[in-house]
Amino acid sequence: MPVKPFKAVLLLVLISCNNPPSGKASETGPAHPKDTVATYFSTISAIPLPDGYARINATQDSFTEWLRSLRLKNSTTVYLFNGQEKKNQSAQFAVLDISVGTKDLQQCADAVMRLRAEYLCEQKKYDAILFTDNEGTDYRFKPPYSRPAFDNYLQRVFGMCGSASLAKQLKPSSLSAIKPGDVIIRGGFPGHAVMVMDVARDDEGKKIFLLAQSYMPAQDIHVLKNPMNEGLSPWYAADEMTEIITPEYAFTLDEVRQW
Repeated sequence: MPVKPFKAVLLLVLISCNNPPSGKASETGPAHPKDTVATYFSTISAIPLPDGYARINATQDSFTEWLRSLRLKNSTTVYLFNGQEKKNQSAQFAVLDISVGTKDLQQCADAVMRLRAEYLCEQKKYDAILFTDNEGTDYRFKPPYSRPAFDNYLQRVFGMCGSASLAKQLKPSSLSAIKPGDVIIRGGFPGHAVMVMDVARDDEGKKIFLLAQSYMPAQDIHVLKNPMNEGLSPWYAADEMTEIITPEYAFTLDEVRQW
């Protein structure tokens, strides 16, 4: 991904991605009547499960528990950083209640890095807040541990790191071992990244999972529908996949990563 100007202003926003399946631009999808879902869900944990599934256990103060607690908007409309509605309103099941800010920064890898950093900061695990750029340079969060300092730190990270560097930093994983907080990522200039927000399993051990993304232009982070299985959507079935097809991008099975 191209490096953004280092002094770009961050208002809790997030780097760049674009390369949807079949070469189609992310903004050319069909319009979807906004807010057609009659029932909204307050948090990730409130998104209902299909019959026969239960969410995997989460320990207290874990990343899994934190992700499940994230608030969702009482709306399914995705807005861009400039206040305009995203042209394609057909990809999202729900929208996270996180500000997109007013700059074109909150894109794919930034959303992933922000969610991870916000969790670690809330847990006061400051030493674990570390990202690397494409050359391997470390960017650590250092004192003072204040909100303004944290926002300035994120501004620097989002200016210097992206999908290419994050893919190098993360460790290989698999769909069979998938857990909340894992990342499905293709590093590139541009690339793309989505985060696993929750995981459930049935009595046979079959896993399903939720995905969320930001995209380009900068836009609200949103929980994705499953375009390949409307009956299961927004959940994805790990055992059914030969590739991971989301509404605006397709990943291979070897692009699953963990922290």
